[in-house]
Amino acid sequence: MAAYLRKGQNLVGTLHKCYATGARVKKSEPVKGKTLAAVGESIAAKGFLRPHKPYAPPSNVAERVRSVAVSLQLTSDNRRLDNLSEKFAFLSACFQELQHGVPNSQAHELITVADVIAFYQTPVDTTSPLDALKRTDLPENLHIQYEYLRFNPDTDTKFNGKTAFPKSSTLVTGLKYRGKYQGHEAKRSWP
Repeated sequence: MAAYLRKGQNLVGTLHKCYATGARVKKSEPVKGKTLAAVGESIAAKGFLRPHKPYAPPSNVAERVRSVAVSLQLTSDNRRLDNLSEKFAFLSACFQELQHGVPNSQAHELITVADVIAFYQTPVDTTSPLDALKRTDLPENLHIQYEYLRFNPDTDTKFNGKTAFPKSSTLVTGLKYRGKYQGHEAKRSWP
């Protein structure tokens, strides 16, 4: 029965492609998926929005990680962490010591004790790029308005409620700004 359903689904998909494109029915070709590098680039592009906790490494982080390694009989920095239970015990002890965990997406990259030290020496900054601009010294001719104004003809009196874009609505779509800004739907003369 399951094989019959699979054939039916393939038939429906093939017929849909045939009618949609006007092409003849061919043998099914393998579908090329996204590469792992493309997925990594996509995640990296969204990196500042990911839910990580901020982390500032202490000045003695290398000594603290080495002391955890020595307590678990991991003597050198070049010692490979091939045993998964040993690696888990080491990373969980490092988490207890430094209160900063290794994300699952990076656990496979930590192969030696030196890699773990390098990971814990790397700070994690969770500010968005716009908030990071607030901390930088901008040139005198550049000004960024962080608390911007939104037009509303009911409350704005500068031009008696007239706008330069009379048929354009002001929509507030984000949950964060719904309480802060009031939306406005423009009146249309035609449906």
